[in-house]
Amino acid sequence: MKKTNIIILVVIAVAVAVIFSLAGDFSTYETFDTAIAKKGEEFHIIGVLDEQKPMTYNPEENANYFSFYMEDESGNVNKVVYKGSKPRDFEKSEQIVLAGSMGEDGVFQCSHILMKCPSKYTPEGKDLNRQLEAQASL
Repeated sequence: MKKTNIIILVVIAVAVAVIFSLAGDFSTYETFDTAIAKKGEEFHIIGVLDEQKPMTYNPEENANYFSFYMEDESGNVNKVVYKGSKPRDFEKSEQIVLAGSMGEDGVFQCSHILMKCPSKYTPEGKDLNRQLEAQASL
């Protein structure tokens, strides 16, 4: 076999290995039901803050403990614990994306929080920004 053929085969094998290793990192958005069924596996869950239930964050006691309740896209409400500080303007978020896994106690253990906040680029947001700018200039 020629050296070029061997090099091509090695390059193809490395490319296939990279593709398979990256494919394992892709994740889809799931619900709390899926996370409960597959405890210990990491999932991304989209939902909204359940404002009827309490949030717990006391930085004087423990600055790295934040708990709240979230409703996922299928309507399930679950307690979430985040081992970090409460994100700024958390209550104002339109949507929340959590990355984490379901604990044995039925509490979702969150490792990352992404928030979708109201945008100033939407027509409603532009009107609100104009009103706020007008009030600030007074």
